[in-house]
Amino acid sequence: MPVYRIRGVDVDFPFDAYDCQITYMDRVLQSLQQGNNALLESPTGTGKTLCLLCSTLAWRRTFGEFLRGGGGGGGGGSQPSGSQQSGASATPLSPYPVIIYASRTHSQLRQVIKELKATSYRPKMAVLGSREQMCIHEEVSKLRGKAQNNGCHFLCKKRRCRHNNIVTEYMKSNNDLGNEPFDIEDLVNIGRTKGPCPYYISRELSKSVDILFAPYNYLIDPGNRRSLTGIPWDNAVLIFDEAHNLESICADAASFDLHPNSLTSCIAEAQECIQLCSFKRSIENSADKQFDPENYAILKALLMALEKKISELVIASKELGYTKPGTYIYEFLSELNITSETSKKLIETIDSASLLLEEGNSGETKAGVKAKSTVSRLETIRDMLDIIFRGGGQNHAKYYRFHVNESRQTSGDSLQVFGKASRTLSWWCFNPGLAMEEFLRLGVRSIILTSGTLSPLESLAMELNLDFPVRLENPHVISPDQIWVGIVPLGPSGHPLNSSYRTRETEKYKQELGTVIVNFARIVPDGLLVFFPSYSMMDKCIDFWKNRNHEHSVDENTIWQRMCKYKQPVIEPRQSSNFPNAIEDYAAKLRDSSTSGAIFFAVCRGKVSEGLDFADRAGRAVIVTGMPFSTPTDPKVRLKREYLDNRDSLDKPAKPSNKNPKVLTGEEWYVQQAARAVNQAVGRVIRHRHDYGAIIYCDERSKSNHNVLARSIWINFF
Repeated sequence: MPVYRIRGVDVDFPFDAYDCQITYMDRVLQSLQQGNNALLESPTGTGKTLCLLCSTLAWRRTFGEFLRGGGGGGGGGSQPSGSQQSGASATPLSPYPVIIYASRTHSQLRQVIKELKATSYRPKMAVLGSREQMCIHEEVSKLRGKAQNNGCHFLCKKRRCRHNNIVTEYMKSNNDLGNEPFDIEDLVNIGRTKGPCPYYISRELSKSVDILFAPYNYLIDPGNRRSLTGIPWDNAVLIFDEAHNLESICADAASFDLHPNSLTSCIAEAQECIQLCSFKRSIENSADKQFDPENYAILKALLMALEKKISELVIASKELGYTKPGTYIYEFLSELNITSETSKKLIETIDSASLLLEEGNSGETKAGVKAKSTVSRLETIRDMLDIIFRGGGQNHAKYYRFHVNESRQTSGDSLQVFGKASRTLSWWCFNPGLAMEEFLRLGVRSIILTSGTLSPLESLAMELNLDFPVRLENPHVISPDQIWVGIVPLGPSGHPLNSSYRTRETEKYKQELGTVIVNFARIVPDGLLVFFPSYSMMDKCIDFWKNRNHEHSVDENTIWQRMCKYKQPVIEPRQSSNFPNAIEDYAAKLRDSSTSGAIFFAVCRGKVSEGLDFADRAGRAVIVTGMPFSTPTDPKVRLKREYLDNRDSLDKPAKPSNKNPKVLTGEEWYVQQAARAVNQAVGRVIRHRHDYGAIIYCDERSKSNHNVLARSIWINFF
């Protein structure tokens, strides 16, 4: 393998590196060596993951050889002093920097680990997953969400899970586990064939590794992060791959929506706890405080009072809802005697309730847990209290808005009276940088954010409220003759293509757009992707095309029939459960030799635009039909824009920590969110060095200067 000396570090790379790959690895090493944060954009197909792994592991090796459980093998050295011979529970902390590599999904992490196998590096590694993916217990594995976590805790506490009981012994006799790359499926196979619990094996392994792979939520969610015992955060490097949605993930993780049916369920669960306690006391004659029905009676009364208080708020405008500054949540709850102090007691009661409900529904099965799919709804109240009273203070509330929205129940939800107005209480965080500040407090060495679509970088840095001294917007590895980028501002009859709210509902616009797509379907070979701003816009256009033709067309067929003459259509489903079938359908239609390919109608920010690979024949062109602006009247969008525009006056002393006096306005944020979604969609087409295709913007607004500047820089090279 070639070895490149970059910033004094010898980097083993499996192939001859392109110039942009050398540049990328140089920036990674600069960030690591200087202890600085980095924003690194490099298009899909430029080997970003491989560059990231090779450069970070080469840097890590400059401190000392990789940790080896049993010594020897794979180019490693020996375990540092205090090795694992005393058992898994005595695993020593690594004296070297730990690399924590996070991506959005487990399937993305699986691809990263596959890339690791292609390198010469063999660090000690671990991969974290959820119980849902790793549990092999015959009953608990059938549960989902919090119910599964509670079931697992219950059995492990009682020492009634045979898989968990043998983890320590297995780790003692297999301390070379993690010396070779493995993924979650490999751990599950070990569990099924050898018996130990894959979930707890991964937790034990994570305590002493060179590199740890984990989904985002394991790091961003405070509860998940606290459960990662043994990680020396002040000696860690955090890498967020596929980080283009990171700011929204951080904000959502710090926010909550309390829906009325959820609150109704919580009240019902509190009542169930009262009954279970009374029953338990009458049978066992126990005075155990955990089974005091009075605790759950107080909890139920509080929840009913909360429900009543929400219903009594005076909402002057149903369109605008009821909005207050974030700090109002404390005044609102204090009237129910819910404060920072009393919340601790409430959380203890809810934790006891979760275990009580699990036991109460366990039946007399041999395992002690019955597979019931219901999740403990009381956990939502616990999570809510955690967010509100985080750290025991109120300082974070200035980044929030308190909002109550009213809507009419139109579905046949059994928990609601049909036609009854229902109210959702929301506490929305508008500063995604709060999650990043947590990492700064933990003292991490560097935070590296990378993706094929981070642009515009400046707005992302301002949103995350972090200093990013190291930045890169990489060009592509392809040559100009492999890509065509064009803007189509007018339809065939000269009518402007503009999908703004003002014009996109007109018949003329739908006719012109449909005819443009027919023309491209005729000339583009194989696979064609067409992205709409929203599902509703996609549905309206397709319905129109199925029933109408262009007014100037001499063809008797509808616009849809004309499209189908050239490409077999597939439409992205709204339901995630139907998506795998749509992907299979598209692949089958591409293979059909009786037509000239397939056309996939999809949505920006949808399932097709995120992380899917339409390489080679699967995607020879992508058409973007408009800018996917969020609905401006959506309360969350409206309040976010107001927050950004007014934060100087409302949120002092909230100065950006990135030392940049420039602040992001609400309008800039609004436009850039749409631009980033478009960048993500067009990134589906060119997937590797030898791929080729076209990017076509069918909207006259794509010519505007700010839309051109908001594109990923590699697109503007062509």
